[in-house]
Amino acid sequence: MTPLRTLKHLVLPHWLVKRAFPAATLTAIEQAVTASEKQHTGELRFVTEGSLPWESLWQRQTPRQRAVDLFSQLRVWDTEHNSGILIYVQWVDRAVEILADRGIAARVPQAEWDAICREMEAAFKRDDYRGGALAAIERASKLLTEHFPMTHGDRNELSDKPLVI
Repeated sequence: MTPLRTLKHLVLPHWLVKRAFPAATLTAIEQAVTASEKQHTGELRFVTEGSLPWESLWQRQTPRQRAVDLFSQLRVWDTEHNSGILIYVQWVDRAVEILADRGIAARVPQAEWDAICREMEAAFKRDDYRGGALAAIERASKLLTEHFPMTHGDRNELSDKPLVI
């Protein structure tokens, strides 16, 4: 990790993330996740994080490694059909990662998720955080509907509310 990256993570004011993802945007994301999950058996979790915690900085974690940690901590892997998806936005590094549980990864190649990540990053560069997030949820929903259509008795296993760390 470069000293400049460390410094950026240490000095970022948390309100910058809240400015990019205000309450109205977070509500729209939650509603999009809820609507999405009515179409398939997948479980979406949206997380945006301003700066990395000191421990992650010390370990020189990449955004991908941090996403893996959060995938575990938030128990995205712990769904009945192994159908959890984590959409992770790392604010300081300007990176987006999408992690899919093994049930989904067996049917949808990582390249599909990476393409969605790059589209989100492009939208974020235009300061279109709401549009980028909602478009990503829509694209993910289409993939999940295709490979994991809704079945009778499916239940919501993960919170639809976006998490801002």
